[in-house]
Amino acid sequence: MPWSMKDYPASLKNLEKPVKKKAIEIANAMIDEGYEDGRAIPIATSKAKEWAENASKKEIDDFLKHDDETERDEEANDDARPELMNKAEHVIKHKNGWAVKAEDAKRVSEIKETKTEAIERAKEIAEHKGTDVIVHLADGSVQRKIKTDS
Repeated sequence: MPWSMKDYPASLKNLEKPVKKKAIEIANAMIDEGYEDGRAIPIATSKAKEWAENASKKEIDDFLKHDDETERDEEANDDARPELMNKAEHVIKHKNGWAVKAEDAKRVSEIKETKTEAIERAKEIAEHKGTDVIVHLADGSVQRKIKTDS
């Protein structure tokens, strides 16, 4: 179930707005990756609190200024496609840094500031799914393939 700032798990009720919004964003991405709600919520909450502790005031303000990115459009359900569970995770150049995207997915699952961060996140996702990571150069060509232990 995708959550929004208007409809979210009760466990997020008492979080400050930026932490709640980040937790919802992370939890929705995890659900899209195949995590179960009961596992995604506590992980997302922990990661959101960690993000808020380490984020600058400007970063938090910028995050809150954007439209409610936790709202899902009607096509969002297309991204929660079980057939992506056996597809490799790709690390690709993105206008806002480096993105992690499942092969054949319509949208990226996460954007990181650095390529190293994106590779680490892609490895986490791929290990959970039992797939590989394909790292691309900025021009889109394949740089290398990383086999996961799963």
